[in-house]
Amino acid sequence: MRRRIGFTLVELLVVIFIIGVLVALLLPAVQSARESARKVHCKNNLKQLGLALGLHHSAHGHFPTGGWGFLWIGDPDRGTDEAQPGGWIYNILPYIEQLPLHQLGKEDGSDPKLAASLRIRQPIPTINCPSRRRLKLYPCDWEFRNAVTTNMVVRSDYAINAGDVPETYEAGPGPSTLEEGDSPQYGWRDFSDLSTGICFLRSKVTYAHVKDGTSNTYFVGEKYLDPDRYEDGIAGYQDQCALIGDDFDINAWTNAKNDIPRQDTPGLSHWRLFGSAHRGGFHMTLCDGSVRTVSYLVAPEVHQALGNRQDSSALGVGDLE
Repeated sequence: MRRRIGFTLVELLVVIFIIGVLVALLLPAVQSARESARKVHCKNNLKQLGLALGLHHSAHGHFPTGGWGFLWIGDPDRGTDEAQPGGWIYNILPYIEQLPLHQLGKEDGSDPKLAASLRIRQPIPTINCPSRRRLKLYPCDWEFRNAVTTNMVVRSDYAINAGDVPETYEAGPGPSTLEEGDSPQYGWRDFSDLSTGICFLRSKVTYAHVKDGTSNTYFVGEKYLDPDRYEDGIAGYQDQCALIGDDFDINAWTNAKNDIPRQDTPGLSHWRLFGSAHRGGFHMTLCDGSVRTVSYLVAPEVHQALGNRQDSSALGVGDLE
């Protein structure tokens, strides 16, 4: 008699079951390792952004200005002070290895609006968290006042510290033309006393203004987003582009009553907040250049104090622990 060699159906099912169990055990570990790598990448991005903010200060004597409002794109022919319509991300481009992008169209005879349109269509690796969304362009329905209309733009997952100002603060779209914005009659509002952070409308904050100490003041960090709105550009705090002036897209606030940081939550919209896609907390660069992980359970008064550069509060980074 010849003996048949092979698996029975029961043996095959047992093997499949064992493989399934092993995969179920290993998959969370693999996912955790990948997320750990993404968090390291994100922290490195924020380290680079903090360094760039400091280099801007060294070069120009102040941190990047907040620009003119959400309908204005950075302009290489407008300097780095109150005349610059672009916000902090545009102004630090030379210090994150993006000088050609910053200078695109500068004094070369090209149409400045076309150059601005090309500029906002270039992905910038340093300003996106890998845990959240891919490095690509995102839809935008706005018509910027100094750029040719385009429906795809670069966006940022990071926001600069705009302070603990009241919820009523809003810079708006800005003037209709460059000439109007340059005119003494335009009536720019001075937010230097109201805004307690590092960057705001037409700001020129310096290290000397950070009276609470650079190790006790927020610099730049991750901002809150609704995961359902990562891609579509519908939510009002992620519908513009990264190179605009003062707006919810690139600034975040720390008012103790309204601006408590949160983890990204599907279907939940929140304006003005810091937050992230990471579990447990979000990453924040302090003005001394160090990067910390701040818990979503941080005490509101501590979060508010760290967002205020000059409140003389006894609360500081030590109270995050």
